[in-house]
Amino acid sequence: MATALLSLLPTLSLAADKLGYPEKEELTFGFIKLTDMAPLAVAYEKGFFEDEGLYVTLEAQANWKVLLDGVIDGQLDGAHMLAGQPLAATMGLGTQAHIITPFSMDLNGNGITVSNAIWDKMKPHLAMQPDGKPVHPIKADALKPVVDEYRAEGKPFNMGMVFPVSTHNYELRYWLAAGGIHPGFYAPHKGDSSGQIDAEALLSVTPPPQMPATMEAGTIYGYCVGEPWNQQAVFKGIGVPVVTDYEIWKNNPEKVFGLTAEFAEKYPNTTVRLTRALIRAAQWLDANDNANRPEAVKILAKSQYVGADYEVIANSMTGTFEYEKGDKRSVPDFNVFFRYYATYPYYSDAIWYLTQMRRWGQISDDKPDQWYFDLAKQVYRPDIYAQAAQSLIAEGTVQAADFPDFANEKGFRAPQTHFIDDKVYDGTQPNAYINQFAIGLKQGDKL
Repeated sequence: MATALLSLLPTLSLAADKLGYPEKEELTFGFIKLTDMAPLAVAYEKGFFEDEGLYVTLEAQANWKVLLDGVIDGQLDGAHMLAGQPLAATMGLGTQAHIITPFSMDLNGNGITVSNAIWDKMKPHLAMQPDGKPVHPIKADALKPVVDEYRAEGKPFNMGMVFPVSTHNYELRYWLAAGGIHPGFYAPHKGDSSGQIDAEALLSVTPPPQMPATMEAGTIYGYCVGEPWNQQAVFKGIGVPVVTDYEIWKNNPEKVFGLTAEFAEKYPNTTVRLTRALIRAAQWLDANDNANRPEAVKILAKSQYVGADYEVIANSMTGTFEYEKGDKRSVPDFNVFFRYYATYPYYSDAIWYLTQMRRWGQISDDKPDQWYFDLAKQVYRPDIYAQAAQSLIAEGTVQAADFPDFANEKGFRAPQTHFIDDKVYDGTQPNAYINQFAIGLKQGDKL
């Protein structure tokens, strides 16, 4: 096992003073209107791209599929992506294309919101603090009696997530299953991409900005989405965020910056330089205990970026999170862009997404542990990241202490313990991890 893990990381040779001129200077990057696209907006607005000789245009995309297709067909040079998208594309789940990521964009940042009517039904099943406010984290155990009631009445319990290979899909499924609610299986080998086989809660795709309106219309009863679309439900008085992804999995990886392997091979200097700009942007976002966040919120509130009201974006981006109206709590790590090595593309982060694809049937057949390691190596590129970071360290732009020890880093986080169901995730043992869960496919299972 140790030999297999050591072989994942390529040998690095750093020449900080030999970063060449960018081979391609004019670039177009795509994004979805979410607060976690912030590193792109900041790198543009603060001149970090221009410092690298890059002249960047940022273009909002209609949905995640359009965004991915744009990167694949070359209309976009790279994009803010769901962490599962490069992995799914590279393995051929959906569109086949070799997409890589040299940069992880953030940790945390999502929430699960339910409608007011569902919240009222959940309340009798919650533990309360002396002040009458709910004890957090709220587990899906409180939702299970509500789902059971709907099913007994023959009514489907519909919930929204943003894309089949999104963090949001896997976080919502994780939370539901931890509370004893089956979120359903995929069976691509049978032509079933609904994800609703054996489901007790029926999950379907809704683009992030449309989540609040879709719930208000009664089409869905709740959803998992990134900000500001949970806080928007609070401001509109139509729903209650019941749990954040920080509470489901503390400091979970979220979005990545994705581009084709072909682009990185054709334009290696450009790839390193855009990674440098994004590292600087992430550092700026978290600097001095988030002191720059109010300025970041002003940037994101612009119509060309997120385009939501300053107050809505600030509700989560400045270290707080509002659950039920008036129940605003301190959550300083709701959005993390640089702390905790947030920007490093860990193989173990990639492998977690792959375990969830297998757990819910998107990967139909058993895979040996080595398969997970090999696919992670194809997609996540810490070698590119290290070259960018070490050149910034050599210049004195950033501090070595803020990064992993590149000489000894193997690409795997230590086993992670902070999950809502107290399960431990060890990325070096993907199959053993999958086998822990009461709900979900295990080794040897096939639908």
